[in-house]
Amino acid sequence: MQIEVAYARQDRQLIVALQVPETCTVEQAIALSNISAEFPEIDLAKNKVGIFSQICGLHARLQENDRVEIYRNLAIDPMEARRQRSLKQGR
Repeated sequence: MQIEVAYARQDRQLIVALQVPETCTVEQAIALSNISAEFPEIDLAKNKVGIFSQICGLHARLQENDRVEIYRNLAIDPMEARRQRSLKQGR
């Protein structure tokens, strides 16, 4: 079956199209994509993963045309970023 594995940084993104067996899991697809060779910062013990923006576990089974997404850790909590912007604007 055909799937994609995607990862993006601010400066670069990569989507790898793969043909995988029907029993393929998220973790297996990531390994088969070899995407960690391009992005050595990927650590599946820390990075969350999902299928089409729905967070899932590494052992989730894939379906035809799924897109596995590896999410970066946030540099700053969104609420903290809003608070800092508000302080800069004098509110």
